[in-house]
Amino acid sequence: MTAAAIALSWMDLFIAALLVLALGGLALYQKLDITRALWWAALRCGLQLWLIGLVLKALLTYISLTAVIGVTLVMMSIAAHEVQQRQRVRFRDLSGYWISLGSMLLSAFSLTIFALALIVQPEPWYHPRYAIPLLGMMLGNTMNGIALALNGTLNTAYHNRALIEQRLMLGETAAEATIQIRRDAIKSALIPTINTMAVSGIVSLPGMMTGQILAGAQPGTAVKYQIMIMFMIGSGTGLGSLLAVYFSSRRLFDEREHLCVHRLETNSKF
Repeated sequence: MTAAAIALSWMDLFIAALLVLALGGLALYQKLDITRALWWAALRCGLQLWLIGLVLKALLTYISLTAVIGVTLVMMSIAAHEVQQRQRVRFRDLSGYWISLGSMLLSAFSLTIFALALIVQPEPWYHPRYAIPLLGMMLGNTMNGIALALNGTLNTAYHNRALIEQRLMLGETAAEATIQIRRDAIKSALIPTINTMAVSGIVSLPGMMTGQILAGAQPGTAVKYQIMIMFMIGSGTGLGSLLAVYFSSRRLFDEREHLCVHRLETNSKF
């Protein structure tokens, strides 16, 4: 017999929020200079989740492909913007934004369509009950991988520009001069995902599985969905990171394979 989900009140959420407030106070006492960012992130988290709840309620009432596409575009645009803002060294123009958006389009978005059309197969295939949550999980994890990949590529290239230029003068191509940088960036981007996959079910119960069980779903069903999601996240993060490193490393050089350091700037937030 499936148990009904236990409803949470606004007071329950306020009690949970007190933990974040306490953590911010502790960070303030320790002079860690992250209290404002922590509290702002928590506020954004609460408001954004509340808003997406209202959006999903409307989408489930009036199922529309146009509405789903609109929400998808907003989610991807915001994700690409966040990636650009999280770089220690970034492109001066909007190259980082378009690289992030393109990488997510070819990885997270494409794999979500693949899963909806060939694995989950809801009716219709774009049903928001499945499309939006799946895309959200894919974007969230792929965004982190792309951010790490871009940060590793641009930050390392910027601080090792003299070494790269020396290797270019010795006759190496742009790809040869940056191959280790690109490899290290991709590895760094994939480590969190690999670690999560390696301990899922033993050390941790992943979010989607936990949420489904708390909502009353059968454990067997929750496990199958979680396995699918983990495989998709691993593939999406890997593909997105590879594409981000490829596009950004191409952007670092001109058509004559000269390193264009002037295209980069340091982020004042770091």
